[in-house]
Amino acid sequence: MADSTFLTGLSYVFGWTYFTCWSLSFYPQSILNFSRKSTSGTTIDFPLINCLGFFAYTVSNIAFVYSPLIRAQYAARYKGLTPTVQFNDITFAFHGLLLCFVTVSQYLFPRAWAFAPSLGSRPSHFILGTFFGCVAGTLIIILRVWASSVRSESSAAVTGWIWLDAIYAVSYVKLVVTLIKYTPQMYVNYRNKSTVGWSILQILLDFGGGILSISQQAIDSYQQGDWSGITGNPVKFALGNVSMIYDLVFIVQHYVLYRHAGVKMGRDGDEGSDSDPLLGDDGRGGDEERRIQ
Repeated sequence: MADSTFLTGLSYVFGWTYFTCWSLSFYPQSILNFSRKSTSGTTIDFPLINCLGFFAYTVSNIAFVYSPLIRAQYAARYKGLTPTVQFNDITFAFHGLLLCFVTVSQYLFPRAWAFAPSLGSRPSHFILGTFFGCVAGTLIIILRVWASSVRSESSAAVTGWIWLDAIYAVSYVKLVVTLIKYTPQMYVNYRNKSTVGWSILQILLDFGGGILSISQQAIDSYQQGDWSGITGNPVKFALGNVSMIYDLVFIVQHYVLYRHAGVKMGRDGDEGSDSDPLLGDDGRGGDEERRIQ
């Protein structure tokens, strides 16, 4: 009993700590844009696709926690267990969605923010294709589930198309977004041979949040005595792992591959700051873009 109480408390602490770490990572770019009164040097792609991802994540988390139908179908498919989604997951997802909307508004409505006109306010074809592809794929699954008219009986919940599968399809949108959203920054760092302009603090917070998120899920599954708590919520598990893989690449870029660029900036008092664009050209690239404006 004492061990169970300790693990429950530890899960609670881990959950809210990862929520705090991940939530804090949303602020640097919007604050930077506001302080510069411009979005020059960055692109709308990252916050725009993040809006879709966090909308999907919010909807799926709410369904897992508050929908009796989804919870019943989950229990039928996973041996009577309940989803390992908690209230802090919903809070995190909704908070992330709001912050993404704020950042996107800085690109779509620069005059409302008193921003100077800048490049990067139009999404790329790649991001638009991903955006509408995810929406179309999810709608197809929802229509497939609706057409099947499968009831939430135990046997059907294991083998048939049910509304739980539709919620999984919605949640996978967040996973797809996570798989692609960091790629442009990774390429820019490689091209510039520098991480100047990309906040390492943001990455460290994200990395810590990923470790704690997976740890919380492992504790919850251990207490249930069945690791289907992870297999039954693959998106939450994958989000932490995928994010940490990207984070490790950024950490290696910052502290190993391109550390001398950071040290040079450090002598000027700017190393590790967000004074440069998020999608981070080096100093020469930033000057070129400012001349374009």
